[in-house]
Amino acid sequence: MTFLSHDSLAYFLGKPVVTADLRSKYQDFKVFEILPFSPTNEGEHLFIEIEKTGTNTVYVARQLAKYFGVKENLVTYAGLKDRFAVTKQWFGVHLPGKKEYDLSDCLIDGVTILQSVRHNKKLKTGALLGNKFEITLRNVTDKEELLNRYDQVIKKGIPNYFGEQRFGIEQGNLDKALALFDGQKVKDKKKRGMYLSAARSYLFNYSVHQRIENQHFDVPMGGDVFMLAGTQSIFSPDLIDEDIFKRLKEQDIDITATMWGAGELKTTASTHEFESKLSQLFPEFCQGLAKFGLKQERRRIRLSITQAKTTINDDNSVTLSFILPAGCYATTVLREVVNYQDVSERHVSADRLNRNNQ
Repeated sequence: MTFLSHDSLAYFLGKPVVTADLRSKYQDFKVFEILPFSPTNEGEHLFIEIEKTGTNTVYVARQLAKYFGVKENLVTYAGLKDRFAVTKQWFGVHLPGKKEYDLSDCLIDGVTILQSVRHNKKLKTGALLGNKFEITLRNVTDKEELLNRYDQVIKKGIPNYFGEQRFGIEQGNLDKALALFDGQKVKDKKKRGMYLSAARSYLFNYSVHQRIENQHFDVPMGGDVFMLAGTQSIFSPDLIDEDIFKRLKEQDIDITATMWGAGELKTTASTHEFESKLSQLFPEFCQGLAKFGLKQERRRIRLSITQAKTTINDDNSVTLSFILPAGCYATTVLREVVNYQDVSERHVSADRLNRNNQ
């Protein structure tokens, strides 16, 4: 099967002309988790807030499991965070009892423990309100044009694509998904979930890409399903009238696309016909996702950012800050703002080369 490359996905505002470097250093990409609740200060779970630099989330979880002498599945986190970045996030460790932990001797490379507090519930994957990002772009070729473009993104929103990291190196997770659907056994639940997620996300991205190509990204089709801003509540209007267009423009509602799985599509009319074609174009993915128990769901196709700010630095760089809902990607925002080169990829490639030569 030939896949549409991430670089080939359509742009809502057209491909940016301004170029810049991303992640020249760890501090250029900062992520701060926003939990939807505050820990209760009592309970069986110890919540630990950390700041990590140049370290991936899974590694930190494993080191915490070793420190506390528990199985790895007893250490949880709300979401994976970028390795080539400075990030603040929470981990939860199931530790029944009332023992207090100092943690001053919990030493993990690249990690600073900020605080720990008890909570009465497990920290589950996806238990996030969102993430705040502070991203510095260097060697910007046209600051004024970049800021103008960023302003358009703030006003109009962008395609809510899943980021390329969802699909692995050279979209390898999609090939792994095909192998899984063809009967290959994958014992590791996290890897199996990763491959299923990649296949489902690809179908979503493809749908959004096609809607942009057909000029129906911000223009409804007959039979569309909409999602209320700030919620996951969906509805299907009897008529696409002026009120629907007004609410779309004001970003009070969003058009949705399918997150494929078993069950009937919620769309009707021309949108149902449009989405049904996915099962003809990608039968292995559609049949495989249903076989593995995923259900039909919806995801908004437009991503709106909040609390957006800009800082023009003394050097030839600009810092963009914004908040995204959980499950959305900062690189998806940047893709629509600037034609960036991710400098961290050079470091990753160099690390691989060094390992191969050892």
